[in-house]
Amino acid sequence: MTGPTGTALRLTVFLGESDLWHHRPVYTEIVHRAHRAGLAGASVFHGVEGFGASSMIHTQRLLSLSEDLPVAVVIVDTEERIRAFLPQLDELVGGGLVTLDHCEVVRHAGPEATG
Repeated sequence: MTGPTGTALRLTVFLGESDLWHHRPVYTEIVHRAHRAGLAGASVFHGVEGFGASSMIHTQRLLSLSEDLPVAVVIVDTEERIRAFLPQLDELVGGGLVTLDHCEVVRHAGPEATG
């Protein structure tokens, strides 16, 4: 059963898996801060190949053995809540890219309870 739809904001943070914040991966810190902030959810996606501002290609192919593969943290919530969270990223994301996209959310309800 499909529930209500609505507009939301998708926050995506692109960074390297070796980016650290006080000896902890930045992506982990972002997820934990998003959780503490009460955001709807956060997911981390591990890339197999990519490049950023440095123009250096990072890949997981065996011959390259990169230790800094791309990572994307994606958070979707209301625009107000996402924008309120942005200042926390200022201190965490030094060498990454932060994007915002408007999106439509479709919520799916679980199976209806049977009596």
